[in-house]
Amino acid sequence: MSAMSKAMYRPLSLATSVIGGIAAGAVFQQVWKRIGHNEKAPDPQDLSRSSKDVLIAAALQGAIFAVVKAAVDRAGAKSYRALAHENPM
Repeated sequence: MSAMSKAMYRPLSLATSVIGGIAAGAVFQQVWKRIGHNEKAPDPQDLSRSSKDVLIAAALQGAIFAVVKAAVDRAGAKSYRALAHENPM
């Protein structure tokens, strides 16, 4: 990958990462609304919520974030390859 290609890919990668983070947060909130007892996910510092609820929410949020980030990064790399006719890495 040439220096010019890297310079072109970096902003695309940054933008897709931000979009992926926003999408992951939205997906997590929707999933938590359906499985959680409250509409809002528990805050780890809220001692009125059980440790079990906090840890389940954190594990679910991490899993969703990882899957969405991988999907968005993959789509960004494929889009770059389609436009530039070379792999981004």
